[in-house]
Amino acid sequence: MSVGDEGSRQARPEKVARPEKVARPEKSATHPFDRVNPVSKLGAALLLAACLVLTIDWVSASTALVLELMAIPFLGVRPREFWLRTLPVWIAAPFTGLTILLYGQAAGNVYWEWFAIRISDGSIDLATATAVRVLAIGLPAVVLFITVDPTDLADGLAQVWHLPARFVVGALAALRLVGLFLDDWKYLELARRARGVGDTGRMRRIPGQVFALLVLAIRRGSKLATAMEARGFGGPTQRTWARDSRFGWREWAVLIAGLMVGMIAIAAAVLTGHWNFIVG
Repeated sequence: MSVGDEGSRQARPEKVARPEKVARPEKSATHPFDRVNPVSKLGAALLLAACLVLTIDWVSASTALVLELMAIPFLGVRPREFWLRTLPVWIAAPFTGLTILLYGQAAGNVYWEWFAIRISDGSIDLATATAVRVLAIGLPAVVLFITVDPTDLADGLAQVWHLPARFVVGALAALRLVGLFLDDWKYLELARRARGVGDTGRMRRIPGQVFALLVLAIRRGSKLATAMEARGFGGPTQRTWARDSRFGWREWAVLIAGLMVGMIAIAAAVLTGHWNFIVG
């Protein structure tokens, strides 16, 4: 090989293998119900609850529960997420009914009695109605807020419902800090173990650790309030918002749907003769 050939070879840049283009992962499409204004979801849950608390009977509660279970699959909630989020409601409902069953008002035939415990026809009916009503009120309240962002809810409360901006922003800031309580609790445990006082007596040290967590929460809240005041959150001027909170036909449809479920439940109770007005 000659010197010229070697020089020309060094002068030519070698071809570098280009990396293959990697397909960008597509963003999963959001469900249309996720784009509904959170205040309409809150309003639908309140309207439904207002209809169900007017009466204590198993017909209205069962009717509402059946309609809700039929509508939940169309809200875009995954089954696993649904069962995990609503598990406390499914646990609370039987225990609530059990309490009413044992200590409710006695009426009709008495099947078992012991001290203050009395199981009768009246307590059985009331326990069934109460347990089903807890499910009918609790399930939609949980499911409707699974995909709600706290910031969007605060925007809707201030712009659509016209609640005081100072109260809404303060509540939003406090809600954002709730997640820090778990971290603070963990760091307090690690700090106590580092000092040699956290290895034994777990139940005895809980009150002191709760007090320490309260002190940390008060200090953080004071600092946050000062920072928000310095940034003008508490000023007398009209507040502006970074994002508009819109209320359109989707939101009205959700409100009407919540009201219709409650009215159908009431109509079923009246037509079957099970209407039991709580004031009457």
